[in-house]
Amino acid sequence: MAQYGFYFDMTACGGCKTCQIACNDRNDLKPGTLFRRVKGFEGGKFPTPWIYYLSITCNHCKEPKCVEGCPTQAMHKLENGIVAHDKSKCIGCRYCTWSCPYGVPQFIEETGQVSKCDMCQNLVEKGENPACVDACTMRAIKWGELDELRAKYGADAVSDLPVLPSSAKTTPSVLIKPKAVALNKEFIVKED
Repeated sequence: MAQYGFYFDMTACGGCKTCQIACNDRNDLKPGTLFRRVKGFEGGKFPTPWIYYLSITCNHCKEPKCVEGCPTQAMHKLENGIVAHDKSKCIGCRYCTWSCPYGVPQFIEETGQVSKCDMCQNLVEKGENPACVDACTMRAIKWGELDELRAKYGADAVSDLPVLPSSAKTTPSVLIKPKAVALNKEFIVKED
């Protein structure tokens, strides 16, 4: 079974949030609901301040805790590894929101259900890119089969950063080319 995933080049990201906006637009999300988030981290002192951005969404994990926590199987994995959500089965219990260490599934008050990134499954099935990938002006986000992404970008890529939960919890299908400062656990991190 193929496992789709994302690659994110932190060294190319300028924090413009165009990927986040494209995701919100594609999914018709109300203010405050984000399926993709761009977070900025900064610190240091003159003359060596530092900053980096992290664009994150559902990691379509190999061992998704949201799927394990869902009592109705509304959260489920597809053959291509995408973690999908079936609205017809969702009872709005929020177990998936509590189970996901990345805080990805979002409870939507208006519908009384949960929703999340599905990697633009309808676009992917047509052979197109997810909206966030096409929107990124710096081409910092890629998607595809995880093994192919790893072969192409894996030399510099990691799945663990000090600001993220351990990848051992869920085996996320994401590869990140980090800035060196993002790997340094000694820095005090200020999130914007």
